[in-house]
Amino acid sequence: MKNPGFPIVGFSAWSGTGKTTLLTQVIPRLKAKGLRVAVIKHAHHHFDLDRPGKDSYELRKSGADHTIICTATRMAAITEFASPEQEPTLEQIVEGLDTDRFDILLVEGYKHLAFYAKIELHRAALGKPFLHPQDPTIIALACDEEPAEAPGIPVLDINNPSAIADFIYDEVYSGK
Repeated sequence: MKNPGFPIVGFSAWSGTGKTTLLTQVIPRLKAKGLRVAVIKHAHHHFDLDRPGKDSYELRKSGADHTIICTATRMAAITEFASPEQEPTLEQIVEGLDTDRFDILLVEGYKHLAFYAKIELHRAALGKPFLHPQDPTIIALACDEEPAEAPGIPVLDINNPSAIADFIYDEVYSGK
């Protein structure tokens, strides 16, 4: 992917590590530093943004391929795909963003893509292997126990969202 002109940092980890929980703690800290934050979350399951009985749900379920819900304070767009092959790539999603509305993009998931910087999250109790030895795009490791071997990248405390937000601001945003 060509340089999008704004910093992107991903949170990469095995399921159950706490990516979303950490993001919900890091985002307000980045906002407090004056950043406008966009987030893309990749999900491996189906989801609905609206509920049966709501107009938007009924319009979508009636066959609309693209439904936009807009109010004075929020907008959501839902696109239906006829098959999983139609799912856009992360690059395609990023290219379609309104980049005038944010300063930094945080990505949750897409751990096997290699075009943006990532912070690996690791919890020893899960017993999963580290990702950073096989992924040169991982720029830091946030974990709950000091790794047995020095990883060659900064090690952050996964339970200290302020330090992680500072790292993102200082090393990713300011270094753009």
